Amino acid sequence: MFTNKSSLAGPVATLAFLVLSLGACDSDQAGAGASAGRADGAAAAARPRYQLGSGDTVQSEGPGAVISQMMAYTEERDELVYGYFSTPAGMFEPLPAIIMIHEWWGLNDHIRAMADMLAAEGYIVFAVDLFHGKVATTPDKARALMVEVLEDPEPANRNLLAAYEFVSSTAGAPRVATIGWRFGGQWSLNAARLLLDDLDACVIYYGQVSNDEDKLRPISSPILALFAARDNSIKAEAVEAFDTALQHLRKNYEIKIYPGVRSGFANLTSPNFNDNAAADAWLRTLQFLELHLSIDDS
Repeated sequence: MFTNKSSLAGPVATLAFLVLSLGACDSDQAGAGASAGRADGAAAAARPRYQLGSGDTVQSEGPGAVISQMMAYTEERDELVYGYFSTPAGMFEPLPAIIMIHEWWGLNDHIRAMADMLAAEGYIVFAVDLFHGKVATTPDKARALMVEVLEDPEPANRNLLAAYEFVSSTAGAPRVATIGWRFGGQWSLNAARLLLDDLDACVIYYGQVSNDEDKLRPISSPILALFAARDNSIKAEAVEAFDTALQHLRKNYEIKIYPGVRSGFANLTSPNFNDNAAADAWLRTLQFLELHLSIDDS
């Protein structure tokens, strides 16, 4: 663990209050919301709805109410790093957790809204920040932030390890998945290599992938990878090579390529958003997470 425990005492106490105290107060509402989210996943997927707002909190319009807050979970360069924690309202027992990794724009309102959408389905969701609080609004700024991480990936590796420790130990999640879009999709796969046997599922939305079998071999988590056929950066040949490598290694995976769409098809704020592809990808995501994160032993 890479945190300064004394400096994180306040945020951790806040997390305990959210998970335990608020959960005990409103368990009936949250239980109904989580059940409705899982039972009616197709309806939620068909038209994912959320509000984009400003500040620390974005409230979901999904099947269940959520409680959300920015929380510190590690330190880097002598500064606290904050992520966005979202959980079903009234949570009273540990739930599976999803570590969410942002696009090259950073931890913005869109990512916080996506975190709330998944939390409304009955999960703990923790959206990490690999850009140390910086958010881009132009491609040039986003590219610069992304390159900074790619040129020195070790802080991002430490960040993800700390996020895993946060959701598994502090929040008590019995199972953990990662999910990310584009830049975040690449880091979702990197997290699967980093966490190895500790990760239970990995979701990649149009992220850079590899066919290096030496790098892919240690991965044990199931993988869901969703791509755009008209992606200018991730060519069909790269996806096919990734597919071949995973097949050769006998990994548990699913790859879906959406014809006629571009990268960003699942982002409502992107000009490349495609309603049909986004809805199908969201439904596949919910089904995949339900399959691999379920803690129902009955």
